[in-house]
Amino acid sequence: MKENRIKQKLQESKKLLSIYFTAGYPNLNDTVGIIQDLEKNGVDMIEIGLPFSDPLADGPTIQDSSTQALKNGMHTELLFEQLKDIRNTVSIPLILMGYFNPMLQYGVEDFCKKCFEIGIDGIIMPDLPLDVYQEEYQAIFEEYGLINVFLITPQTSEKRIRAIDDASDGFIYMVSSASTTGAKKGFGEEQKAYFERISNMGLKNQQIVGFGISNASTFQQATENTKGAIIGSAFIKHLTAKGVGSISDFVGQIR
Repeated sequence: MKENRIKQKLQESKKLLSIYFTAGYPNLNDTVGIIQDLEKNGVDMIEIGLPFSDPLADGPTIQDSSTQALKNGMHTELLFEQLKDIRNTVSIPLILMGYFNPMLQYGVEDFCKKCFEIGIDGIIMPDLPLDVYQEEYQAIFEEYGLINVFLITPQTSEKRIRAIDDASDGFIYMVSSASTTGAKKGFGEEQKAYFERISNMGLKNQQIVGFGISNASTFQQATENTKGAIIGSAFIKHLTAKGVGSISDFVGQIR
């Protein structure tokens, strides 16, 4: 099995820009076009959100997009169908972000196998506990070459951060604050101190910051001590206001 695309991307010398969007939003069949446009405009990684009716970690913007995507008719099987030929046109890492319930309903092994067949590189499941993953699912993820990305927050203990670092084999998703997702004006001293503290821990996995990044200045602040940053809510707001034809404008103003 060739090296995972996420690992290859993490070896590049630049700061990485990852964009999150909700599959099936604004319209049911926008998914593939959005992915292709993001890659064309220089985005390094893409997180494809699988909409779920009870998204605990998401702020109002992503929740609304999730609700709309479900109303549009998006579901796991359809997303897999939409993505089946994605590797004919897209080469950057693709990560599925969702909640454990739809994965469990689909069947964990079947889900992982499908991800492998399509060319998905990683999975982010905020509600899949570390110990449950290690005891029950890690072997399945590894069999299908999938990196499981764990989240840490400013409140995560050092002991747990080190346990997550040990269990990880890609990057650690560093949540910038304890709140739900959403754009912020900038990062305060407390968040900057948190970024520095994690940076000084000497973890084996690089960190990518998410939550609160919406423009060039917050991207720059977030990546001073980390490998990259993830933008979600601000991108979805842009899609809502300007439509899928304006992706180059959005990416162009970040860097």
